Amino acid sequence: MSTTSTTPATSATTNDVPAFGWSAYAERVNGRFAMVGFAAILLVEAISGDTFLRWAGFVG
Repeated sequence: MSTTSTTPATSATTNDVPAFGWSAYAERVNGRFAMVGFAAILLVEAISGDTFLRWAGFVG
């Protein structure tokens, strides 16, 4: 009788075991993109002198 170990598949970029399909690396990258996007919104508000919602046309 052969014994096979069932080790979970790890992420392609790290040795993290993905939980629900997400790995710690993917969460880090998504968080960094969110921070860049938030900084871009702040920059748009600073340059235009108006709120982002008004600048984007969501508020009249």
